[in-house]
Amino acid sequence: MASDQSFVDFVVEQIQNVGKITAKKMFGEYGIYADEILFALVCENKLFVKPTISGRAFIGEVVEASPYEGAKPNFLIEEKIEDSDWLSELIKISLTELPPTKARKKK
Repeated sequence: MASDQSFVDFVVEQIQNVGKITAKKMFGEYGIYADEILFALVCENKLFVKPTISGRAFIGEVVEASPYEGAKPNFLIEEKIEDSDWLSELIKISLTELPPTKARKKK
């Protein structure tokens, strides 16, 4: 089941003051970017944030799950997704440890 555009739009709107937040469609699901850094996936209307040491410390009791079969576990954000301040802070903290997304070579 692919994610609903309305859910993806909601997630993007929740994240404030972290740079330009965009969602890019990827295989029926979405990658969420701050500027050019991929920091989360939306799969089956669930938000999965890439794991970082600082993000884990900020969250405290982390729930981890794989966004799709064969993927490494990510932080699954459920109840706190509606807390814009909390979610934005998690993303700010996580971005300090995530590398820029590598540009694909054009054919």
